Amino acid sequence: MVRRLLGVFAAAIVGALALSSGVATAAPTQTPAAPSVTVDFTGIVALSNCSGSVVRMANSGPNDPAFVLSNGHCLESGFLSPGQVIVNQASRRTFDLLDPTGQYSLGTLRATKIAYATMTNTDVSLYQLSSTYAQIQQRYGIKALEISSAHPTQGADIRVVSGYWQTIYSCNLDGFAYRLHEGDWVWQDSLRYTSSCDVIGGTSGSPVIDTASGKIVGVNNTINESGESCTLNNPCEVDQAGNVTVRQGIGYAEETYLFNSCVAAGNKITLTLPGCTLPRP
Repeated sequence: MVRRLLGVFAAAIVGALALSSGVATAAPTQTPAAPSVTVDFTGIVALSNCSGSVVRMANSGPNDPAFVLSNGHCLESGFLSPGQVIVNQASRRTFDLLDPTGQYSLGTLRATKIAYATMTNTDVSLYQLSSTYAQIQQRYGIKALEISSAHPTQGADIRVVSGYWQTIYSCNLDGFAYRLHEGDWVWQDSLRYTSSCDVIGGTSGSPVIDTASGKIVGVNNTINESGESCTLNNPCEVDQAGNVTVRQGIGYAEETYLFNSCVAAGNKITLTLPGCTLPRP
């Protein structure tokens, strides 16, 4: 996992998570199109240890409390255990909102709670802020990034935007890992980058933006650093037949379109909505 900064390693939890059953989501393919959206640092935030972004769902309204998207392993309390899910837990975490160039902080945003977080099947955190989208736009001139409702497309031209490092990585979506194993954690239908997105520690939680739509299709979370198999900081891919593939130097992200089926009107996390497949507590 790429939360690790400047050589500081998070301790691995001993144990193993059984390979989840289920059917992988079909991965549509297409010929990469020329970028139609110029991606900058609009909506991007920096955390104390990771990256993130101010995001909205397809049904979010201007007066709804805004969300910040990052990784489950970026929580202020540390890594979550396999099977652990957090919903509506109080938080006062702060985030530096960057200007479109990424060079300056426009101000500080504050969370009221962790609306949702897990490292089971996926690696995501969604913080709810004390400010609405309208208030953020009025005060800072910044619009939230929208999370796409559609499954990502293989071959898509993407940008991984790190608020922590004020860096934008450019590459393509190489494909999908049926199961991605790292230490004790297993993630499903993960996004695999082409090699030019060589993400590093601190880029965890960065939004993955499809340049064709300008929408978020994933959240950056790991890279195989040294070629080891299925260990911390060295994820491996496991296919439906149980075959293991190690791709040294290749980075991965977790899909985000699932959130749109789990957030009700008013930006309320509702895991009982029809079609919501996010893990429940």
